[in-house]
Amino acid sequence: MLQTVIETDFEELNLIKRGKVRDIYDLGDTLLMVATDRISAFDVVMPDPIPEKGKILTQISLFWFQIMESLLPNHVISSNVDNYPDICKPYAEILRGRSMLVKKAAPLPIECIVRGYISGSGWNDYRASGRICGIKLPKNLKESDKLPEPIFTPSTKAETGLHDININFDETVKKIGKHLADQVRALSLEIYSKGADLAYKKGIIIADTKFEFGLFEDKLILIDEVMTPDSSRFWPKSSYQPGGSQKSFDKQYLRDYLISINWNKTPPAPSLPKDVIANTHDKYLEAFNRLAESNHAL
Repeated sequence: MLQTVIETDFEELNLIKRGKVRDIYDLGDTLLMVATDRISAFDVVMPDPIPEKGKILTQISLFWFQIMESLLPNHVISSNVDNYPDICKPYAEILRGRSMLVKKAAPLPIECIVRGYISGSGWNDYRASGRICGIKLPKNLKESDKLPEPIFTPSTKAETGLHDININFDETVKKIGKHLADQVRALSLEIYSKGADLAYKKGIIIADTKFEFGLFEDKLILIDEVMTPDSSRFWPKSSYQPGGSQKSFDKQYLRDYLISINWNKTPPAPSLPKDVIANTHDKYLEAFNRLAESNHAL
């Protein structure tokens, strides 16, 4: 029986934020991030969870955090519940595999998106204007085409229930300053390229992804999650064919289902059929197994 955690409510801990997926607790000098099995689409949280999704996301992020440490530090202190503060011990079994003890960083107020292929909102913007976030692209690109080189296309960081808005680099500079904007652009492109190359060798195309950065002791660090099926488009290399939407190991499968039933993308979200829940779980798990080259149970 797969474990399912829809939300946490640890009475002795100070819950400071319940996001679309993560519950965050303030432990004083540190934060406890717990990835639940909630799933959102079109910025709306679905009523049905995806069993063990939080564990899969956490393990994928930890995999990438470790690989990217040579490029910049991250916020992870520990993911081993045995090393957490004593106040967390009563909740150890829920926390195991789906949580991280992290540094208290100050998040930057932007989402750092990198696109290596043209899809999603980027495809819509390109069709309308030939540009994405002010960046002019070659003519006659097809949906899902690989771009000549990856591009940095930041967005605002919306509150729950609102949509992020794509912004250009000048607007990014206005929000966080020229020095930080240059840094996060360069780092985002470097992290994406390193991750995309590794994933490609394992049969996965990372078409685009979202990073978050924060400041800790005046230094830039990588925070939140890294190149998971929640924050990225994962396509099987074996079936990749430009000219339309692609098969995926991410929640595009769920989005496609919701589009097929003509849901209006506003709350309340519809209940999900058992096969959609099971298939979504299997796609996330396959992404993890391919990346980590591991078939062990989470």
